[in-house]
Amino acid sequence: MVTEPPLLIASDVDGTLIDDHERIPDTVRSAIRRAVTGGAVFALATGRPPRWIHPILEQLALTPVCVCANGAIVYDAATDTMLDVCNLAPEALRAIATTVEAVLAPYGGAGFAVERAGTSAWAPENELFLVSPTYVPAWFSEDNGMVDLDTLLSQPAIKLLIRNETLSSAEIFDLVAPHIPSHLAHVTFSIPDGLLEVAAPGITKARGVQYLASRIGASPADVIAFGDMPNDIEMLQWAGHGVAMANAVPELRAVADEITESNNDGGIATVLQRWF
Repeated sequence: MVTEPPLLIASDVDGTLIDDHERIPDTVRSAIRRAVTGGAVFALATGRPPRWIHPILEQLALTPVCVCANGAIVYDAATDTMLDVCNLAPEALRAIATTVEAVLAPYGGAGFAVERAGTSAWAPENELFLVSPTYVPAWFSEDNGMVDLDTLLSQPAIKLLIRNETLSSAEIFDLVAPHIPSHLAHVTFSIPDGLLEVAAPGITKARGVQYLASRIGASPADVIAFGDMPNDIEMLQWAGHGVAMANAVPELRAVADEITESNNDGGIATVLQRWF
């Protein structure tokens, strides 16, 4: 439990920091600015890759070190530097894809995509996000690269995306996760719309937040974390105070120390105003 003003505030983005119109509520923006002025370190801890976080940080007028891609990257937004990168090896990518194709064959099969770290968040999207011909996008993208599956899996990637638009993410998880051992990869999801996210073993947001905490000499008791989806579970469990949004999935609410108001109602500000 965090009793003193937190040294580190780690926040998920979608469904947590931003509202359903992809805007940071004024109350949340003000609360974060007060916290930073008061000496706290604020960081995003998101499933988004670095190329997708700058529009969020522009709303805050901050350029912090952030946990991206569910912990596979720790990214310094101020210097556009990948401080820490953990990839899935091609051998693991191929093994996972082979398993997934077999498991999901009765349900229409699967499309695959990969996120690659690159050396800059501003690199061309078609170098960082590549899809197979059968991949049906879960969000609009016109600049991704398209390659055959063998090519897609031939290089290390920070994240493998598994897509089946006829199933929910939870349904795919229940089918696929039991067949992917933890020593091979970590499987999670952050949106409900038929998309799994696979990273290297042990790679979660918690690992990235621990990295940030170690940089400033913070213990778990000095950390508050906010989230709403299953990919936030490990982070909320590790933090001294894990806060689930009112709109969070039941699995996250079950492990949270506190449930605050929704992302549309400025739930982060409600918590931070106790100290700042």
